[in-house]
Amino acid sequence: MEKIKTFARKWGDSIAIIIPSEVVRERKIKPADEINIIIEKRTDMSDLFGKWKRKSKKSTQEIKDEARKGWESNFDREMEKRWKSKEKK
Repeated sequence: MEKIKTFARKWGDSIAIIIPSEVVRERKIKPADEINIIIEKRTDMSDLFGKWKRKSKKSTQEIKDEARKGWESNFDREMEKRWKSKEKK
C-alpha cells in the first residue's frame, strides 16, 4: 500500500482531494477508474486522549483553538473581523 499526502478542498457542497500527477502516471489511473482510498485525518488527536503530560499552561480550549486555526472559511474570518470591530466600539 502506497501512502501519499494530499489536501481536501471544497468542491461545491462536497470535499475533493487531488491525486498527485506522479501517482496518477505510476498507477495509470484514468478518469472513471474505480480506486480505493484509505482516509486518515492528521488533525484528529482523539487517539492521544489522556496520553499527554501537561507541560503547557494553556487551557484545553486554547489548545483546541490552536489546532482548529485555518479551518474557518473566508466568510467566517470576515464575520469574525466585523464582530471584533463592533466589540471595540
